This record gives sequence, C-alpha cells and structure tokens, in this order.
Amino acid sequence: MRRPSNSFVREMGDALMAGTHSCLRQAGKYRSRMVRFLKDLVAIPGFSGSEGPVINRIRQELESVGGFDRIWTDPMGNLLARIGRLSKSKKLLAVDAHVDTVEVGDRSEWKRDPFKAVVADGKVWGRGAGDQRGAIPAMVYAGAIMRDLGISADDYCLLFTFTVMEEDCDGLCWQYIINEDGIRPDAVVVTDSTDCRVLRGQRGRMEIGITCKGKSCHGSMPHKGVNAIYRVSRIAGEIERLNDRLADDPFLGKGTVTVSYVDCKTPSRCAVPGEAYLHLDRRLTIGETRRSALAEVRKAVKRAGVPATIEVPRYRKPSYTGLVYETDHYFPTWCEPEDARQVRAASETYRTLFGRKPRVGRWTFSTNAVSIAGMHGIPCVGFGPAPEKVAHTVNDSVPIDHLVKAAAFYATFGQSYCSM
Repeated sequence: MRRPSNSFVREMGDALMAGTHSCLRQAGKYRSRMVRFLKDLVAIPGFSGSEGPVINRIRQELESVGGFDRIWTDPMGNLLARIGRLSKSKKLLAVDAHVDTVEVGDRSEWKRDPFKAVVADGKVWGRGAGDQRGAIPAMVYAGAIMRDLGISADDYCLLFTFTVMEEDCDGLCWQYIINEDGIRPDAVVVTDSTDCRVLRGQRGRMEIGITCKGKSCHGSMPHKGVNAIYRVSRIAGEIERLNDRLADDPFLGKGTVTVSYVDCKTPSRCAVPGEAYLHLDRRLTIGETRRSALAEVRKAVKRAGVPATIEVPRYRKPSYTGLVYETDHYFPTWCEPEDARQVRAASETYRTLFGRKPRVGRWTFSTNAVSIAGMHGIPCVGFGPAPEKVAHTVNDSVPIDHLVKAAAFYATFGQSYCSM
C-alpha cells in the first residue's frame, strides 16, 4: 500500500486543526472533574494483585460519563471500554494505562500522605498520581469529549484498557488480552509517563537468578564449611564489571545489569550459610536478547570461578480475580521508526493540538509495550501525563495541565491515525 505524501498528511492535519483546537478547549471544561476523579483514585491503594477496588471506581466513572458502546472486565481483571462497533473494515486502536502502583516505602520520607491526594503548585500529589493513574481520567474524559464534539469513529474503534499487575510484571496483562481475550489492535497508545511527549521505544528488561551452593557448618569453625555468600560475592563483582562492558545504543541508551536482591539460606545466625542467591535486573538495548544476556552472565560466573545455577524466574502471582497466568521474567526491547504510521499520527496530533512539532524520544523505564510491541509486534507509541522522574518516588505527582492535554490527545489520535 502506498503511503500518503508528507504534503498530503500536512493538509489533512490542517483540515483537522479547528476540530483539535475545539477538542483542547472542551478538555479544559473537564479539568475539575478529572482532578476530583484522580483524587479518588489516589485515595485507593491498589498494588499489583489487589487492584479490584480501583477497577471498580474506574468502571463507576466510565458508566457515569457515558458514551461507551461496551464496558467489561476480563477474567484477569483488566477493565476495557470501547467506543464504536467492531467490523472488519475498521481499524482497532487502543489506549492503555496500568492501574496498579508500587508500594509506599518509608512513610516518614513523604511530606504528604501518599493516599490523601493534595492539589498544590498546579499538580495532584500522591502515590500513583504520576505513575500512572493521571492518565486514567484523561482516557475516561476523552470519551466524553468525543461524544460532546461529535468526533466520528466511523473508520476505527477506540478501545481504552485499564490494566493490572504492570508494576509486578510488565506486559503480563497484555499477554492475556492478546492471547486469551483474542484482542489484537492495529496500534496502541501507551500512556505511561512521557511528560506529554511522543515516545517511540524503550529498552527491554529481564530478571536473572543466580544460586550458589556451599557447605554449612558452625560459625565458630568456618574453615570446616564453604560460605555460599563468599561465592556469590565473587560473582557480584564480576556482574559489576560486566555492566561496564555492555552495548550502548545512540537512541535507546546503554544496556545495564545490576544486583538488585541478595538472599541466603542458613540454619542460624551462628552458622556458615550453605546457599546464597543473587537477583539481577538486566536492561536490554538494541541487539541484546535473552540468549545473549544469559551467555554474558554465564561467562561472568565462569570468571568468578565458582559453581552456580542460572535461571530466568517465572512469575506466578495471582491477579485480584484469583487467576494465575504464568510467564518468564523476560520483556523484549522494542523501538519503532520515526516514520511509522502510529508515530507520525501521534506527532501530527501533537502538532495540531499544541501548535508545534514534537521532539520524539524514548522511555528510560519499562512499560506494557514490552509485550504489545516487543513480544507481539503490535505497533506502539507513547503519550502520557507526568515526567518519568517522579515514578516510584515520594514526589509522585502529575501536572493538572497534563490531564487536559492528554484527554484532548486521546480523543483526536484516531482521526490523525486514519488520515495517514
């Protein structure tokens, strides 16, 4: 199929300009309602595997706002809402946000109660405000904006997905949606924090476990045993040196590896440990794969000169519905070309809404797109409220203006995509 010329795309974008400006104004009318809704969401703890009350609150808002042709929850607990009726002649576009958050950590470090959303300095503050519940009101009210302005979805269906367990296992929810629900969109907008920028890729991620056996004995006679902690400490040193040698991509950045958790098995605090464990967090850049990453770790262990077992852990935690959907902790790298249809559509949406060309970038952290694009090859692009730097911190927050911008973006992206 021949791609439209750049001049044609620009003409189509100019034709949509008046409509998108109206869309931005309409989104502004929902500012206070979006803030109230987000404050409600922040007040509900919803860590991975316990998101049920959050899902219920989102569904309540979707039903109250109206304008959706179908709202349903799948067996894993993901909430889905569709605008438009499915047919073979239509494109299916999705907008995704995960609803779970990481835990609070040390409460004494928080200047504000993490579960009592505070509005200050033009932002909403609280656990999950930035990562990434701020996108949820924008998605819900994008549906209201489309209804208010009569934005047609004749050429496409728009699916909003409010997904679970991302913080624990990136993309597991979308493995389920694709493999079990049988839903495969033509393109997906991932709304994890982008600071209202257009993003087109990210490093992949995997976890690697290393177990060393030793020989336990009484702590008063350590020479009679083999200390497994000493063995894994030699491996940890090699892992630190491996990190310095990993590949560096000019766009996605450097591959990295670090020891993220250490454990041991010992009969008592007065004994030499007979087993020790290292957990590695591995970030994968362009050209790095599960196979290559494991080969590098095996070489590092060999250089350490100690026997060890190396494995990729499996995720087996039940969702809040009780469903267990197992997967390996391996989440592939993905990167879309800047001239990919969904990236061009996102850039055109940005230009017509905000009057300037976006600077297209990439995420530093990981998102559900590791499954959508990395595993299943479904085209993705990123646009969401809040900067990455607030994620998982005591400064978790989202600018209120970002809610308005994101709502307008999600309401008009489909038109831009279908005009490409």
